[in-house]
Amino acid sequence: MSNQDSKKNSRSIPYSVWPAQALAQLERKGADTLGITLYELMLRAGQAAYEHIKMYWPEAQRWLILCGHGNNGGDGYVVARLAQAAGKQVTLLACEGNKALPEEAQTARDAWLEAGGEIHAADAAWPEEVDVIVDALLGTGINRAPAEPYAALIRLANAHAAPVLAVDMPSGLLAANGRAPGEVIDATHTLSVIALKPGQITGQARDYTGELHYTDLGLSTFLSGELAPMARYDVSFLSHWLKPRKPTSHKGSQGRLLVVGGDAGTAGAIRMTSEAALRTGSGLVRVLTHKDNITPILTARPEIMVDELTDERLKEALEWADVIAIGPGLGQREWGKKALKSVAASEKPMLWDADALNLLAISAEKRQNRIITPHPGEAARLLGIKTSEIESDRLHAAQELVNRYGGVAVLKGAGTIIASEAGEIAFADVGNAGMATGGMGDVLSGIIASLMGQKLALFDAACAGCVAHGAAADAVAAQRGTRGMLATDLFDLLWQFVNPKMN
Repeated sequence: MSNQDSKKNSRSIPYSVWPAQALAQLERKGADTLGITLYELMLRAGQAAYEHIKMYWPEAQRWLILCGHGNNGGDGYVVARLAQAAGKQVTLLACEGNKALPEEAQTARDAWLEAGGEIHAADAAWPEEVDVIVDALLGTGINRAPAEPYAALIRLANAHAAPVLAVDMPSGLLAANGRAPGEVIDATHTLSVIALKPGQITGQARDYTGELHYTDLGLSTFLSGELAPMARYDVSFLSHWLKPRKPTSHKGSQGRLLVVGGDAGTAGAIRMTSEAALRTGSGLVRVLTHKDNITPILTARPEIMVDELTDERLKEALEWADVIAIGPGLGQREWGKKALKSVAASEKPMLWDADALNLLAISAEKRQNRIITPHPGEAARLLGIKTSEIESDRLHAAQELVNRYGGVAVLKGAGTIIASEAGEIAFADVGNAGMATGGMGDVLSGIIASLMGQKLALFDAACAGCVAHGAAADAVAAQRGTRGMLATDLFDLLWQFVNPKMN
């Protein structure tokens, strides 16, 4: 394999994601299928990490390897042996445990010692100069805050100027959900081996993983035959959902979307939702809102059909619409409650957001024809728990939302999670910190609702909508940075992502 091919392979992130509790079984099954030992997989992991450092930090001569008392530490011993054989200056610090090392890690440790390597205690002094640090302390097995001396080593690594490669997981970050209960390695790069884990994509992952890379350790054929329980989607997957339109398409065939909301003083929210739907390809968008909002919306975007929300107009519009979106700017007065009750009686595909979710939390009901799009605070109200509990295990929270409310749930945030009542789970691996601003959720609602009207299934519409939304925001950030990003800035670039180039 050429150096360029190796680099491409290490960065090619798969669409499949595996739960942390399934990784050991997946690893054993893969080794058995190939007729190799688990130690051979450890050798491959160490080799991949060694090659990664040579590729990205080729000038590094002084390597510091931090090894834990488990198989992740075994990977570190392999890296150390390879680096020393190549003439690098290697310092290895190891944490000892009360139990014996796993067999494969013990074999790797013995091989390091037989090659003339030295093992220093975890509290040993660090060399004066270090060019690169290898984090092989804890890997995927941890489910709580790191204890000493692990925590101390993590603090020292984070305080050092040298780049850090985390082997599989930044130590201290939980592979199951991306929670950081204590000290966590602030990695420059993370090299995920065999499979992606939820904790590399959602929760606090982006604060610690740095640049995420992947190596399958030669198990690609085996892995392609395994049905992963979860999926990861990015911009390259949009063409899977969004096909070219037929030349004979017309506005009636691209979805008639009804958007309900915008109490007095909230014209902006409903306008952003409706314009986002048009920008995503809806044929017709009709808004029912407070009468004070009609002129501002029409002035800003005359392509939107706007009228006052009344009982009679809502009844007629519900019959006209293919898809309904309700919630942005709806408020929680009687005006909004009455509208939501009427919408809830419909069996048409619908999306509920914002105040529709706050009202749903008060009067819960389950249905299959709906997408809900809560941020963590709204999710906490829907589940009757604290926001901190949502953020501590976002994956579990998303699953609980669909268990309780049915349909599809989009749990927004860094590493947005899309879950369906049928058991589908996906992560939208797009977006950036600039999206933490008012109106972004309103825009997302319009995008997803538009795709529902263009005949995507609920789960697919939610996935494609989240990816297009985040990708457009990433494009804005690439041009201007993340600070000062507005939700409406996405409109100028959104068309690029809902019209992906077809192969």
